[in-house]
Amino acid sequence: MTRSERASQIWAVLAWAAKNRQTLTYGHLSKLISVPTAGLGQLLEPIQSYCLQKKIPPLTILVVQQDSGHPGSGFTGATLDEYAKAYMDVFKYDWLKHGNPQPEALEEAVLKQPSNG
Repeated sequence: MTRSERASQIWAVLAWAAKNRQTLTYGHLSKLISVPTAGLGQLLEPIQSYCLQKKIPPLTILVVQQDSGHPGSGFTGATLDEYAKAYMDVFKYDWLKHGNPQPEALEEAVLKQPSNG
């Protein structure tokens, strides 16, 4: 499975979490999709790049570190001062209506706007 195919799967998990106003730790997401925690950053990048490019709320803000409750260092969708607003924007956005981007669109977003922090 390619990085963008896996990112497309993660998108669906994060869209569901947003609908339910929840965050997920890297550990929980790792278990849900059966990927080591250390590999999640590269799988989240296509989603982050897509959100930045399309100017939609930063969906990857929902994946947080267990100890701090904040996204990891690779998150570039908002500054620390903007986190509260970014969370609210993500929770308000209709991700299910937006739909799940195809893997090709996610990969294209990374090529156009790399965002691995």
